[in-house]
Amino acid sequence: MTRFSALILALCCAAPVMAETATAPGAVDRVEPPNWWTGMAVPDLQLMVHGKDIAELKASLDYPGVTLAGTEREQNPNYLFLDLQVSPESEPGTVEITLRDGDTTRAVIHYELKARRPGSAQRRGFDSSDAIYLLTPDRFANGNPGNDSTPDTREGADRATPGGRHGGDLAGMRAHLNYIKGMGFTQIWPTPLVENDQPAYSYHGYAATDLYRIDPRFGSNADYFAFVQAARKNGIGVIQDMVLNHLGSEHWWLRDLPSGDWLNGDGIDKGQFQITTHMRTTLADPYAADVDREAFSSGWFVDSMPDMNQRDPRLANYLIQNSLWWVESADLSGIRADTYGYSDPQFLQHWSARIHREYPNFSVVGEEWSRNPVVVSHWQIDKQNPDGYKSYLQSLMDFPLFYALRESLVEEDTLHSGFTDLYEAMVNDILYPHPQRMVILGGNHDTSRLFSALDDDYGLYKMAVTYLATMRGIPQFFYGDELLMQSPKERNDGIVRSDFPGGWAGDRADGFTGKGLKPEQQRAQNYVRALFNWRHHTPAVQSGKLKHFAPLDGPYVYFRYDDQNKIMVALNKSDQPRNLDMARYAEVLHGETRATDVISGKRYKLDQLVVPARDVLVVDLK
Repeated sequence: MTRFSALILALCCAAPVMAETATAPGAVDRVEPPNWWTGMAVPDLQLMVHGKDIAELKASLDYPGVTLAGTEREQNPNYLFLDLQVSPESEPGTVEITLRDGDTTRAVIHYELKARRPGSAQRRGFDSSDAIYLLTPDRFANGNPGNDSTPDTREGADRATPGGRHGGDLAGMRAHLNYIKGMGFTQIWPTPLVENDQPAYSYHGYAATDLYRIDPRFGSNADYFAFVQAARKNGIGVIQDMVLNHLGSEHWWLRDLPSGDWLNGDGIDKGQFQITTHMRTTLADPYAADVDREAFSSGWFVDSMPDMNQRDPRLANYLIQNSLWWVESADLSGIRADTYGYSDPQFLQHWSARIHREYPNFSVVGEEWSRNPVVVSHWQIDKQNPDGYKSYLQSLMDFPLFYALRESLVEEDTLHSGFTDLYEAMVNDILYPHPQRMVILGGNHDTSRLFSALDDDYGLYKMAVTYLATMRGIPQFFYGDELLMQSPKERNDGIVRSDFPGGWAGDRADGFTGKGLKPEQQRAQNYVRALFNWRHHTPAVQSGKLKHFAPLDGPYVYFRYDDQNKIMVALNKSDQPRNLDMARYAEVLHGETRATDVISGKRYKLDQLVVPARDVLVVDLK
């Protein structure tokens, strides 16, 4: 047991005003969401209003098409929840909501209803035609050194410390959009950008302290919105990383919790909580004990990240509306939901269903970090789960395939290891209703670096990159892997998330221009650039059919094909070149006699194909 009170000793200072107030200044210091829109599919809107002793105030409004359906309260008298109905006939404008104590007006909230962007509801999410570039904003590029430390945040810049803040920001990300586009990527997934005002180790963003504010050390909300629009002009969508399960221990709620059960645990009166068991299988396991399911879902992730109780309908509503607010405000093309399975399952059902209803073509990918495809597939939309659980989540991170890829490349090839494991991993696709929507990866911000995991072997690295670009699903690539960035094999977050070379003035090497890179880094970067740009223009590897052949004779060979193109991929771990017997692949070949290397353009006779030693071959059989 850990004492809850230890988390709130250093909390201080009031939160900023989020809505304009009138009579009796200070009666209301926050209204969230800070604004909303007309024309949403669901007319319901619940405002969380915070201010000293406002729970018993009477609210009223008079605005065409908007009605006050009711008010709700929690245990804390400093919170009032206003249930509004925004009808389809309502027009954009400012709704005046008056809060009265008897005949005395205590405050007037001037609440803005905005018009939605044209086509917002039908916005396209990411899919298998895309390639995602994952980056850690604090470690990518420092475009504005003036915001490295700010007077309204606790932790300042300390680039010398791996776990400190290094100064990367939205300005740096925006300055290098051309680089990301030029590398062939069409989506950017930054790790969380919302305020993370923790006293230390705040750079990663996964311990939010204000869910409606971009951390000022990255920039402002306006800077973020401008970044997304600049990305769109470059043909790049932005996927926002959202955390539904937990908060940072310095979140403003913890200074004044709405209720004793707003967080999971025994409540603030007892001041105790449990750490999660991390037993992910319990939610899908037909034999799991209820106590084990509860211990997994309701336990805190770590002691500095309080676990939210999404069974509270007002908290659940808050989180749902917060997600919609960012999609609509920032014009997002996707959401990545952190630690997805740790949240309450019924809440996740409602959350995913509401997003799907508002944006039927939108994309959300959940992080269910498990080797077990049964656990992962449990959450995908259209999955027929034995327990009847229904999810509306379009995509998941394909961690079962992640493990198979990394481990198969470093293992000896036998009947029961190496490429055989990678080949056999694909049978898991029968569990996924939509395997093409799975996000495949070779590494991320929580794993060792890809090159290091593969023993700094460029041949194995090239095979992994080739696999990600040509296998079914949506490839996700971690920033800096194109430069062979390294890390310990065991988890070491500060080193894994090292600074991208050239992102800071005075860096000796520059990954954006190529200046100062080692020859092997240049070789890797050039290959990634050529491969993903080719992928960007090749529908057969984006959404075509897949046929693969058991690696009985060494190389692992598979084909991606549609009505226009047929792509052959061969991976060879041997230290000897391997001839390919075309008779083995006859069921896929239909009269083709020549092949063209998709990177070099070199032409081959099909019956003379040879995969070089410790290398790959990707050819077009047109």
